[in-house]
Formats: sequence, C-alpha cells, structure tokens
Amino acid sequence: MPTSPRLNSSQKSRTDVELVAAIQSGQTELYEELVSRYDSKLYNFGIRMCRNTSDAEDLVQETFLNVFKYLKGFRHEAKFKNWLYKIAASICIKKRRRRKYEPDRSLSLEEFLPGDEAQMAAKAPTWVSIPLDQLLNKELATMLGDSIHALPHKYRVVAVLRDVEGFSTIETAKILEISPANVKVRLHRARLFLREKLKNYFEHDDRITST
Repeated sequence: MPTSPRLNSSQKSRTDVELVAAIQSGQTELYEELVSRYDSKLYNFGIRMCRNTSDAEDLVQETFLNVFKYLKGFRHEAKFKNWLYKIAASICIKKRRRRKYEPDRSLSLEEFLPGDEAQMAAKAPTWVSIPLDQLLNKELATMLGDSIHALPHKYRVVAVLRDVEGFSTIETAKILEISPANVKVRLHRARLFLREKLKNYFEHDDRITST
C-alpha cells in the first residue's frame, strides 16, 4: 500500500486549485505533494474495485502517470478530485476489458430479493449507515468488501463513488459519463444487493436507518 509523507501545515492548507495552479505554472516539485494527497485514497478505491493489491497499486501508478501527462491542459472546469477519479475509473474499465475476467452482465433484482421487491426497496437502508462499531468488526468488514466486489462492475463503481468516496449523483454521472438517472438506478440496485448480502447485520437493528 502506498505510504504518504507527512504534510506540514502550509501543505495541508493549500487547496487543490492552488496546488494544481502552482504545478501548472512550473513548480513541478509540487507533484510529490499532489501524489501524497491522493495516493492512499486512490489505492483504497483500487482495492474496492479490483480486490487485488497488485491491481490497486497499478491503478495508482497509471492514474498519476496520466495526471502528470495531461495536467498542463487541465482547465479547472471540474474539481481536480473529480477529474482524478474520472481517470482512475476509466483505467479500471480498460483493465477489466483487457483481462476479460469479469464479463458485463445485468443485475436482476430477482437474483437476490427473496420477497416483495417493492417492500424491500421501500425499507432498504444504505449499507454505509451501519454503525461504526459494527464496521470495525473484522468479519463484517471482510463480508462487506466481498459483497461490494460481487457486484457487477457498473454497479460497483457507482456504489463506491457515491457511498464510499462521497461524490454526488451529478459528480458521479460526469465521472462515469452516464446520466444522473442511470446513477440513481444503479445505486439503488447496488444498495439492495448489498442489503440482502448483509441482511443479518441489518435485521432487527434500530440503529440502521433508511435513506
């Protein structure tokens, strides 16, 4: 896993806009600061998407190689973080297509919903609302990771971007170049899938709320 050097107070206070602008103006020594700001986050994104440390490390490296190659032309029309994750998501898709280890398939609700779909959908909470003390449970953390990876890629990437990375529906749509409506549909189905996979942790737990 990548390890980032400790940032001093001035580095922490510098915004992405300021940092990128400084690099674009010729302060290329600041590339290291940019990497240190996002390498761990990208690695974790890669782990959730690939479930493989080697692939996650490759994702980080390839993403930053592309960032450095095209940063001069970045015009701040989107947030730098959004642009960064757009590159990372694109690399994930290309890797999957090259390897052909995970063919596309549709996610049918009937695959995993045991009862009334409408009733399930109405009460389905987001998996990210699981209390922290439960998430710290190693068994649950492993189950959650396995469940996320069991999602078909197009649902997994939406769930990770929205519920893990915290991007909005609009931001996710722009990163993946799909419509906001598609983001909502895929996220809803992904959440239902994850809820069913983790139903033993959801049922009879009043601390978990629907969203």
